Amino acid sequence: MKLPKQTIVQRFHIRFFGSLIILLGLLIASNNFLKLDFSALVQNFDQFLALFKEMMHPDWKSAPFVVQPMLETIQMALIGTTLGTLLAIPAAIVAARNVVTNKWITGFVRIIFNMIRTLPDLLLAALFVAIVGIGPYAGVLTLTIFSFGMITKLFYECIETIDNGPLEAILATGGKRSAMVMFAILPQVSSRFISYILYTFEINVRASTVLGYLGAGGIGQQLQTSLSQFRYDQTAVIILAILIVVLAIDGLSNFARERLQ
Repeated sequence: MKLPKQTIVQRFHIRFFGSLIILLGLLIASNNFLKLDFSALVQNFDQFLALFKEMMHPDWKSAPFVVQPMLETIQMALIGTTLGTLLAIPAAIVAARNVVTNKWITGFVRIIFNMIRTLPDLLLAALFVAIVGIGPYAGVLTLTIFSFGMITKLFYECIETIDNGPLEAILATGGKRSAMVMFAILPQVSSRFISYILYTFEINVRASTVLGYLGAGGIGQQLQTSLSQFRYDQTAVIILAILIVVLAIDGLSNFARERLQ
């Protein structure tokens, strides 16, 4: 029995405004709990303007010294994404419930992956800096683990949405699971896999900038140095370099994803 159009619209309005009231209530409760003082933002705005004024006169002489750390940041993101992807592909296949039908195995594997994914990248960077020392090696290891956790989830969720007909056909004819992966799974998900990898690479370029604050190499380390020395003219050059690289990678990734669709 179809409901009248007016009734459907009324229910939509009730749900919409009900959700809005709940959201506002949560925002007010959270603000009261955190005791946020928004007036401090207005009172100290002149300090931001003073800092911004200094950054409006970039030290272009320091631009050549930004190139090498920026390339190091891109290389860290590239290596970390590649290693994380190579580890994530077999892990995602094991975690996919339409490939491994034993729920105990997939459940246990997913718990481990969830634990890995909940580790913040800054915590991983601090741990690896303590283990291998300051430098890009710690950044690569951090981005590898971070990429592995994120890509694995994206991959096994993607695998679970494919058409199971080819999988069942290969198994019914006596084919091995390795053949099922090569000829039934990968052809269906390859384009989306590449899209996810490019997306992760974009995130890693941004993340590697922050990791430099903890000594994980790259442009972030130079950014931290310029801020600690109050050289905001150099900071402006570094921020512009990061912005240009991020926009370029974002554009190339979007172009590649569109070509794959």
